[in-house]
Amino acid sequence: MSHTDRRKKRLPLSFSLLYALPVFAAGAPVFAQAATATSPAVESTTPTSTPAKKVTAKKVAGKPATTSSAKTIQQARGTGSSAGGTETVEVTGSYLRQGRNTSPNPVQIITSREIQQTGVTNVGDFLQRMPSIGSSGQGNADTNGGAGVGCTDLRNLGSSRVLVLVDGKRMTQTGMSGGSCVDMNTIPVMAIQSIEILKDGGSELYGADAVSGVINIKMRHNINTGGVNLRGDITQRGDNKTGLISAYKGFNFDHDRGNITVMGQYDTVGGVMMKDRAWSRNPQTTDSLNPAFGSVISTSGAFFDPNTGAALYNSNNAGGLSPYSKSSRYNYNNDTSLLTNTQNASLMGDAHYDFNKHFTLYSNVMYSHKTSWTQMPPMPATGSVAPSSLPSAIMIPADYPGNTSGEELQMYRRMGEFGNRKSESAVDSLTAKVGASGEIIAGWMYDASFTYGSTMSTFQTSGVGDYNKLLREWGLDAINPGDSNSDLMYNPNSCVGYAGCVQSSALSTLSPEAAKYANYTEHDHSQYTMRDFNARIHNDKVVKMPYKGGGNLGIALGMEHRGEQMSYHPDPLIAQGGSLTNTVLPTGGGFNVSEAYLEGNLTLLHNVPFAKNLSIDGQGRYSSYNTFGSTYNWKAGINWAPTRDVAFRGTLGTSFRQPSVSELYGGTLMSYNGANDPCDMTQITSYGGRQAAVMANCLKQGVNPASFQQAGSGQVATLNGGNSKLQPEVGRTYTFGATFTPHWIPGLSTSASFWHYRVSNTISALSTQYVLDGCYTGSSPTMCQNINRLSNGQINTVSALNANLGALTTSGVDWDLSYRFRVSEADWFMVENNFQRLVSYKQQAVPGGEHYNYLGSITYQAQGTSNPTVRDYASLTWHHNNFSVTYMMQYISGMHWNDGTYTIYKSDGYGRVKTPAMVLQDLTFNYKLKRWNFQFEIQNLTDKQPPFLVNAASNSSDSTYGGWYAGRSFLLQAGMDF
Repeated sequence: MSHTDRRKKRLPLSFSLLYALPVFAAGAPVFAQAATATSPAVESTTPTSTPAKKVTAKKVAGKPATTSSAKTIQQARGTGSSAGGTETVEVTGSYLRQGRNTSPNPVQIITSREIQQTGVTNVGDFLQRMPSIGSSGQGNADTNGGAGVGCTDLRNLGSSRVLVLVDGKRMTQTGMSGGSCVDMNTIPVMAIQSIEILKDGGSELYGADAVSGVINIKMRHNINTGGVNLRGDITQRGDNKTGLISAYKGFNFDHDRGNITVMGQYDTVGGVMMKDRAWSRNPQTTDSLNPAFGSVISTSGAFFDPNTGAALYNSNNAGGLSPYSKSSRYNYNNDTSLLTNTQNASLMGDAHYDFNKHFTLYSNVMYSHKTSWTQMPPMPATGSVAPSSLPSAIMIPADYPGNTSGEELQMYRRMGEFGNRKSESAVDSLTAKVGASGEIIAGWMYDASFTYGSTMSTFQTSGVGDYNKLLREWGLDAINPGDSNSDLMYNPNSCVGYAGCVQSSALSTLSPEAAKYANYTEHDHSQYTMRDFNARIHNDKVVKMPYKGGGNLGIALGMEHRGEQMSYHPDPLIAQGGSLTNTVLPTGGGFNVSEAYLEGNLTLLHNVPFAKNLSIDGQGRYSSYNTFGSTYNWKAGINWAPTRDVAFRGTLGTSFRQPSVSELYGGTLMSYNGANDPCDMTQITSYGGRQAAVMANCLKQGVNPASFQQAGSGQVATLNGGNSKLQPEVGRTYTFGATFTPHWIPGLSTSASFWHYRVSNTISALSTQYVLDGCYTGSSPTMCQNINRLSNGQINTVSALNANLGALTTSGVDWDLSYRFRVSEADWFMVENNFQRLVSYKQQAVPGGEHYNYLGSITYQAQGTSNPTVRDYASLTWHHNNFSVTYMMQYISGMHWNDGTYTIYKSDGYGRVKTPAMVLQDLTFNYKLKRWNFQFEIQNLTDKQPPFLVNAASNSSDSTYGGWYAGRSFLLQAGMDF
């Protein structure tokens, strides 16, 4: 809908129907309603290119306007036509306005009421309910640096392969060193009119990143009312207290030619500690036969034989040693956040002025300030990590006071004296857009805009410790300063000449004065900027076909120039490798791209026998990057509706993804990933027929697997980070489907779609275990270059930087059903279901390597990326006058555990081999009283806890089962329109 249409009447924001469930997938035509003239009119849909205008729904052929909780492209609501006319609307996936039942693109449309009905405070949490949304995005339970960021994912292809737009234009990203995405949590829920999900590749129309599809968030515009909303919820355990207040006010001026709208929202989430849930209270890190609880790195320290890795002693915290005991293992979940504490304040301003039909000026500004707080256990002291030149291992000399063993020992110690680590972040995001639109001549329309985006992030973590100062207080000096492999010697006078330094023992608890001297708080900051200029022209009816039943040819063409830059500046001590935490290097860089695109849509036949509609669509985009060169992408589609009851559609196209600035220039950082050393005497037998090769390769590196034991708790320091030599990803996508909307069953609509994606030259980092196995089994000898061992044989670091590795293919089936029926003048029901059946999910880790099918498995390491065979989301709504009740159900099928290398464990020692099928149920009550709206909701109705997942940080997976984490919760909301 163009800006020139803005003066029509808009539905009020107090629109009373609340639908809880966006479940209608691609391709379903508008279904007839067996309703009376009192049925509420449907809300308007914003066009992709410009802010929406108010629309009054009109009856067609004597039938009331349709409503649906989840609308597909054929149900997209736009400018109503007169009786018997044709309704056209512009929806994500095309820059041309098309009639109902005419688009080949699978698009799901979700209204703001459906989002608010679920009681979520941010868009990211809502999208996680959708079967088409994958599990690779960050959630609110990311305790190790997620900073409350809400990334999203489509078809489980990764958050970097889905393009997120706001009103059809790009939005600023997070720009963090470890990865960037659009933070869905910064978008105020009350400012959203609808969300359109293009479940097909979109690179040929929207450019890079739209590999799996496009999520287009359409904001409310041209509001001439006001409102305020208050909401609060709490778990039945009394925590995770959540509050939200939002308000908006808009007004027209100059005889409705102009409008100014302001919206604001503030929300807070109280968070939950792991110790406050029975299922996450005790961490279980385990392999298939050797379960272990907690970490060997305790506040009393663990002392190992540097030659075998066997744990021999703990300290008695009084300057001496005591025999090692498993009871000394540290339960780090007692001090770890399960759900992050966040506060988010957002403000949006929107304005436009219609000078005439040829020129409308519009602008939109979105600003968000978000803070988050999370807690982690005290910092471990285990030595430095490359590229630091400080000692890579803390070796206690044989003559160290209190070392009664008479041998050199390697120490791992958790610095409880520094207190728990508290990680705080503050993120300021700004997206500002200004543009103009209107008619040129004879139906040719234009839209030109400039978007500027900026994200500035600051991070602070307490209790990380100064490694140099700590060694000094312990009286430990490097024998060969500057050599990270150097042993240590005892120096009883190491504190002499250093103010504040307190001579202490590594076998004793530090005094408060000593802890103050060696403690350290790190400060990091990053910045991301985007500049995007976009201009296009389009005409929906360039020419009409010169034969009976022929339709129109529509054309859209345009150009875009975009530049993105990112910089990351870690704390100087961190960058120098002088702290106890992971070493992170500063970085920065960017790219720019110039592009041109073209779309054509031709209706071959219209309203003739066996062709209610037959149309074809073609799209193409040429892109020229300053980093790697040029590329061209295309897509073709067809739609055939033989009758008004049935429609068939299909698409075939290519996709493309430019490496993001964080993937190209993201700083190198260290993470501790769960992995087993193949040379460990307890692991080598698990390699079966490859055991001989593993043993030979271990001996070649000076490690004897007959006696060697891996130190620590099964975690390996892994270097991750950017790689400026990355090349783009390329892909191909095809979809086909059918819809059935029988006119003899009013209110019924169903559709089925098949989809297939293939992505080549994929950008990712190999798992730590894959690098280790590839080296020692001999399957990938070059992997040995990425492994660095200490002189005692223990693994120091594994390098796993971003790289173009292999390929990914996935396919599946969507089936959707929507049925609305009236049982009396005051009562009607809505039944909806959105179903996804994953057919295949195959990954190739390295070029030329084997393709492994991860269908029905969940990777238990890291965040637990999952590929359930079946996902389903359903709802049942009963409306009685101004009162309604909605039941919502989310289903995820059971999955086998997977360790990231396609080795599915037979058992975890307790007979568990998979997660069970899970059901999440919510119940919502709504009541409207004049200008007031009230809502009460019970979330997680049965108080179902998430399933156990071996070796995960929280004993489960927040990206898959985050909706179960808080337990049963109660929500109360009240809103007033004025």
